[in-house]
Amino acid sequence: MDAYEFEMFVRDSAPVLRRYARAVTADPDHAEELLLQTYVRMATAWDRLLDGRGPLGYAKVTMVRLHTSPLRAILRRARQVAATAPVVAGGEVGREDDSQLRGLLAGLPPLQRVVLVMTYLDDLDDESIAAAVGRRPATVRSLRDRALGTVRAGLPPTRVRAESEVAG
Repeated sequence: MDAYEFEMFVRDSAPVLRRYARAVTADPDHAEELLLQTYVRMATAWDRLLDGRGPLGYAKVTMVRLHTSPLRAILRRARQVAATAPVVAGGEVGREDDSQLRGLLAGLPPLQRVVLVMTYLDDLDDESIAAAVGRRPATVRSLRDRALGTVRAGLPPTRVRAESEVAG
């Protein structure tokens, strides 16, 4: 392993992967933990990483797989049960809709949130997402549809109409 190359990768990729982890987890604390676990996993496999995807693609797939693994889901639920303080949305002026949307995304099951992140942030097709999360493309489409339905149901009708016009 070339330690210098790995250190450079960590330094250069940290901002991008930190944002990605926050989008995947919807929680800054869990995002940092996930980012560190991803780097640990990558350090052990650094010599084998230079395939067609490159280290950044490998890191994103590793992050998604770590986040959606059954053991992590159990640990995440245990932490949520242990947390007694209610989550309060940020009270910035003019950000009510954004905080509401963030809250809706944070409330999605992890796999649905991951599918939305990989669809809209990474612009990946169903087959690529399916390979990353270990599901079939039809399951990815179903997860995305359910996630979007949940988000749309929680948004005010005027916001849903405006987003549909922009998307169409």
